[in-house]
Amino acid sequence: MRKFLLFLIAVPIVELTVVLLSGKLIGMIPTMFLIVVTGLLGIYIAKSKGLNAFQQLKAAIENGQAPGDAIIDGVLTFIGSIILVLPGLISDIIGILLIIPITRKLFKPAIYYWLRKKMKKGQIILMQK
Repeated sequence: MRKFLLFLIAVPIVELTVVLLSGKLIGMIPTMFLIVVTGLLGIYIAKSKGLNAFQQLKAAIENGQAPGDAIIDGVLTFIGSIILVLPGLISDIIGILLIIPITRKLFKPAIYYWLRKKMKKGQIILMQK
């Protein structure tokens, strides 16, 4: 819990610092333009691709099936699009990394590890029909 609270305090400070430095480096208007454009991009991607992925994930879990590779891709795309909506340049970079298929592959092992860990603890149960 303590680490989570430190995370909640540190992230906005780091984001604000990067935005201020970017504003100083490339100017305030281009920095704000980048933040607004990535936010709009995130909304568009979340609406077009991400919500469908969560519906597929929910259906797979309700049917007792393990989430497949395509569903994990969709969920990561949705999460990336939501992160793009958050103001800040670091969150935009993370969101873009989650949306681009080549870089999304870097996050998959961590997701599978997390799912296996939850399944071993009995926090996620998969049943076969």
